[in-house]
Amino acid sequence: MSAFQTSRFRTVVFDLDGTLADTAPDLTASLNHTLGKLGRPAVPAEDVRHMVGHGVRALLRNGLTATGEVSEELIDEGFPIFFSYYEAHIADHTRPFPGVEEALAALEADGVKIAVCTNKLEALTFDLLAALGWKDRFAAVVGGDTLPVRKPDPAPLFEAIARAGGEGPAAFVGDSITDTDTAKAANLPCVALSFGFSDRPPSELGADRLIDHWDELIPALASL
Repeated sequence: MSAFQTSRFRTVVFDLDGTLADTAPDLTASLNHTLGKLGRPAVPAEDVRHMVGHGVRALLRNGLTATGEVSEELIDEGFPIFFSYYEAHIADHTRPFPGVEEALAALEADGVKIAVCTNKLEALTFDLLAALGWKDRFAAVVGGDTLPVRKPDPAPLFEAIARAGGEGPAAFVGDSITDTDTAKAANLPCVALSFGFSDRPPSELGADRLIDHWDELIPALASL
């Protein structure tokens, strides 16, 4: 551990979509490909940004709802279409948000364990992390199907912390009400990003700190 600590936290867990990386372009392309195969019109990219965060089935449900009637049977039909296309195009246009690498490096230099807790399917999560050059970057990765429950249930967040080593105080960083609700359920402090995939104004997320750029993360954590 470095002599200078950037915060009191020894484990920091991150959401993935809309937090670590802007995955909206590839999610939009995959959703619209699926909708097209199901005979539906495309959904605008800006709308998709507010549909993300609850997993593939929820994204499909939102896309179908926006374009007509929806049923579990139709979601079941669309799921493999989406999965296959997204798996093949998972990082065509997805990129880490500016400042992510520097913030993660600063935490690691301070001896902080970093982990991922996302509602994205585990297989797709590992595919994306590898595509972004982050295959071995995180001490732990928990996806939406790693456990029987997913966020906002706090169990996946606790699991990510435990798998990372469970050292000292922990904090969660996300971009949506799902993330802030997860942190609250776990009784952990939360930093939210104002530029992610929230379905409501960021000021209404109820985060302990709200930041507008990744270069504000370390000061925000230090202030908690």
